[in-house]
Amino acid sequence: ATPTPALARLFFEANFRPFAITPTASPRGFLTGYYEPEVEGSLIPSADYAVPVYARPPDLISDAPGSNKGPAYRMQNGARVPYWNRAEIEDGALAGRGLEICWLKDPVDLFFMQIQGSARVRLPDGRVIRLNYDGHNGQPYVPVGRLLIERGIVPRNEMSMDRIRAFMEADPAAGKALRRESPSFVFFKAVPLKDGEGALGAQGIGLTPGRSIAVDRALHTYGTPVFISARLPIASPAPETPFQRLMIAQDTGSAIVGPARADLFFGAGAEAGRIAGRIRDPGDFFLLLPRFEPREAAP
Repeated sequence: ATPTPALARLFFEANFRPFAITPTASPRGFLTGYYEPEVEGSLIPSADYAVPVYARPPDLISDAPGSNKGPAYRMQNGARVPYWNRAEIEDGALAGRGLEICWLKDPVDLFFMQIQGSARVRLPDGRVIRLNYDGHNGQPYVPVGRLLIERGIVPRNEMSMDRIRAFMEADPAAGKALRRESPSFVFFKAVPLKDGEGALGAQGIGLTPGRSIAVDRALHTYGTPVFISARLPIASPAPETPFQRLMIAQDTGSAIVGPARADLFFGAGAEAGRIAGRIRDPGDFFLLLPRFEPREAAP
């Protein structure tokens, strides 16, 4: 049976001790949000569906297979060279190799699903397929929102994924150029999608909206409980919604770096995307560690 909230709270209070995590450079941690996009796509390319989604290429060599960090290579004339960057892939470096899983309508959709790490693709006949992260090209991820702020195009206090998307859609050529300033490129794999099933995290299990977080995998272990306290722009664009909640570390991401850094998962669809896209806020982190060390069973 599912425990009541009161019983769950008693369990964690009795069995875990909280430890505040404070970054060296600031008194508080930093929170962002992510979600699972739903985009339009097709299994057959056409004039309407012309943006390929690529599977992981077999010639991609990674020093850390399964990781979303670190360099990646390919062999050229017997030597390892950096793998193709975003611009080279967009210009056809992987075309004609049978790596296309599907084709999307909108290149902006592909860019954002690469940031999020997964997506639901709705096909013209109404079927939905799920795509999950399956590696990257080893090139650095450049936050394009930061570039828009530095260039005075979007004020820092107004930055969100919606503002980035609006910029790209208002001027497609400028949007394409901006995307190419981030040479990182993500590859996907198709996975079964059951009714009501949520996105899969890097831990390999379904994520729970409002309870799952992505953390720095180099510093934290999957399954660790983390209590987060903050005021976030959930009910409105103003950071006024109290957020005091026990979360579970179940995912990671290349932009999630540091001991008090987390990406909060908000679910799938447009509304989850709107909320996730405007979260860039400070928060307090408390790592919950077991009070008692497990004992080996008696022989």
